[in-house]
Amino acid sequence: MEFPKSLSESEKKKLQRTIHFVKESLQQAESGHDWWHILRVWNNAMHIAEKKNCNKFLVGLGVLLHDIADPKFHNGNTEIGPKTTESFLRKLDISEDVIEKTVAIVQFSSFSAEQKGMKQPRFIEFQIVQDADRLDAIGAIGIARTFNYGGYKNNPLYLPETPDNQENNSTIQHFYDKLFLLKDLMNTPEAKTIAEERHRYMEDFVKQFYEEWNGNK
Repeated sequence: MEFPKSLSESEKKKLQRTIHFVKESLQQAESGHDWWHILRVWNNAMHIAEKKNCNKFLVGLGVLLHDIADPKFHNGNTEIGPKTTESFLRKLDISEDVIEKTVAIVQFSSFSAEQKGMKQPRFIEFQIVQDADRLDAIGAIGIARTFNYGGYKNNPLYLPETPDNQENNSTIQHFYDKLFLLKDLMNTPEAKTIAEERHRYMEDFVKQFYEEWNGNK
């Protein structure tokens, strides 16, 4: 993991402490939401941040902590992540503004938060972290994570005969419920460009999946 050259030594030390905290916290995490996910989101975010006038220290904190307590793995509790984030950051001698914005990233940047109608913050660092996280949910990595999570939950691969009034928890359905929607939800031009290619890759994959399922190829 490389830090932006513009960061001060103090900021780098605080990020190092955060990295240690996050690695310890995510030791038992499902592999789609583990430390390697955080690292990929970091790389996405810093790629976008290099082209923006933004606080890269805040971007870094937001990336590192955004999945510190994903509600999916805490019985849907959406308060653990923000509270854990605030409690940790108060030990680092960080400004109130940065703490407040980092907590907002953790609380509101997820797809589910937006789908529930939660008001989305508009500061650029939030948008960068949200885009970076969503980019890791699509394309080849997104496909791998989706099937990994489906296996973790023991979901069926595909349910071709599910009535419209019946819940479909298959992994293929997840592409329609979430992954195919993410391209149009990107905030920054840089993320939009990357998302276009990754979206096409997913479309090709699902098309190939159907053809093989039906014995056409």
